[in-house]
Amino acid sequence: MASTDAPDIGPIIQRERKARHLTLERLAALSGVSRSMLSQIERGESNPTFAVLWGLTQALKIDLADLIAGGVAHRRAAPVDVVTVPLTPEINSPEGHWRLRILSPTAMAGRVEWYEVEIAPGSRLHSAPHAAGTYEHLTAQTDGLRVKTALGEQLLGAGETARYRADVEHEIANDGQLPARALMVVVYE
Repeated sequence: MASTDAPDIGPIIQRERKARHLTLERLAALSGVSRSMLSQIERGESNPTFAVLWGLTQALKIDLADLIAGGVAHRRAAPVDVVTVPLTPEINSPEGHWRLRILSPTAMAGRVEWYEVEIAPGSRLHSAPHAAGTYEHLTAQTDGLRVKTALGEQLLGAGETARYRADVEHEIANDGQLPARALMVVVYE
């Protein structure tokens, strides 16, 4: 394959799907990609968008980079896997009011995820409801954080952990005068 050729990902997707004993229908349900689109991709008749590839790699729990490189690497794990600070993904609010550093591996997305949360004074991180049965566990590292859900609210002190349903509207607010920090674990049921 020349370096300018697109990788032939259809057979890789099909191989990984079959290795997991998934039908086209089941992978379509897990990934959000229609069965007909998935079939076209596997046969090499469709060129998927990034969003489609992301959905498929998340559903199959494979690394997007490995898929694009032409195959899923089955390499021996290092005794200690380190993700450096520059390679730790972040989600930032457009206004700079909050930051989420994604600490969990991408393969766990949609099952269990953990984040380092930082919220500016007087700001809040508002979230729409997640999937049914989802819970968040927020451990405050500083004072001033307040968790509010459609079912109630609670102010947290440093070191306290709030556990709450996240399948309803919810937010984490910083009522303090200094930036607030916390660790958050999201568990999808």
